[in-house]
Amino acid sequence: MNIYNLTREKLEEYFVNHGSKKFHADQLFSWLYEKRISSVSEVTDIKKEMLEQLSKDFSFSKLELVQVERDVDVCKYLFELSDHEHIEAVLMRHDYGNSVCISSQVGCNMGCRFCESGRRKKVRNLETWEMVTQLLMIEEDLGARVSHVVVMGIGEPFDNYDNLLDFFLIINHPKGLAIGARHITVSTCGIVPKILEFSDFPLQINLAISLHAPTDELRNQIMPINKAYPLKELISALEIYLRKTNRRLTFEYIMLAGINDTEKCAKELVSLVGHLNCYVNLIPYNETNNLEFKRSSTVQLMKFYDILKKNRLNVTIRREFGSKISAACGQLRSKKEEL
Repeated sequence: MNIYNLTREKLEEYFVNHGSKKFHADQLFSWLYEKRISSVSEVTDIKKEMLEQLSKDFSFSKLELVQVERDVDVCKYLFELSDHEHIEAVLMRHDYGNSVCISSQVGCNMGCRFCESGRRKKVRNLETWEMVTQLLMIEEDLGARVSHVVVMGIGEPFDNYDNLLDFFLIINHPKGLAIGARHITVSTCGIVPKILEFSDFPLQINLAISLHAPTDELRNQIMPINKAYPLKELISALEIYLRKTNRRLTFEYIMLAGINDTEKCAKELVSLVGHLNCYVNLIPYNETNNLEFKRSSTVQLMKFYDILKKNRLNVTIRREFGSKISAACGQLRSKKEEL
């Protein structure tokens, strides 16, 4: 097993099971995430016999960084995994700090028609360590701390639920990466049972819903998940989530020309989510050569925005990054693997 798979609590259990002290978990966490050791041999405050056992039981390896594309305030990273699969992560520099969007799976089975990631099917889930070390390696490249994390890259995070929760526990822990829960966001296309389960998770992680259509008829056409969990079920689950957590939701809405960007769609969106504690994030579409969808014009985007605003919906337009690089999620991986 890779050492970066273990939460502080699991590491504590490991030490106790091997006749050692609980506090060694805090010490090793500090070596891993504060001092950033690359080998257990660098640890100086745990007994030699225990360190030898650790080296037998765990790998301390990380991912291989194979490509970086850089643009103004953005870097896109391509990582190779031990089985030679590839994933992506993106660093975005904001005035409030450095935000990283990480992947949670190799490929994706959700099949959203407009998504480059979904065009290449799921190969497997990422292990917790493969998510954690995306952040460690980006911080190393950046030479600065990551302050915000979004799990919105390749994959459906709630389809890798248990590993995802361990990832949150590690990066949030004070002796881990110490990233505040309110600076962490996870996005799902709408897996209702996991939304309900997540409402009981103790950390105050932000939840974003990839909505992209205001009616079942339209959403069925572009997002197959809606046939399993239609909008009535999704909204009902989100109402339960809000009652339990009192955390504001985000609805992500990619603007697709002639598909979901009409004035009618805007009014239907108001009817669907206007009663919820939420805001809508309108996302200009990143076009790719492999998919037929086109981005909405600026004029149409602003018309849509104005309708939401006039109806008292909190709405933002996502700042665009990476116009000169492979901006679409999964695009860099596709280029690599389709050579």
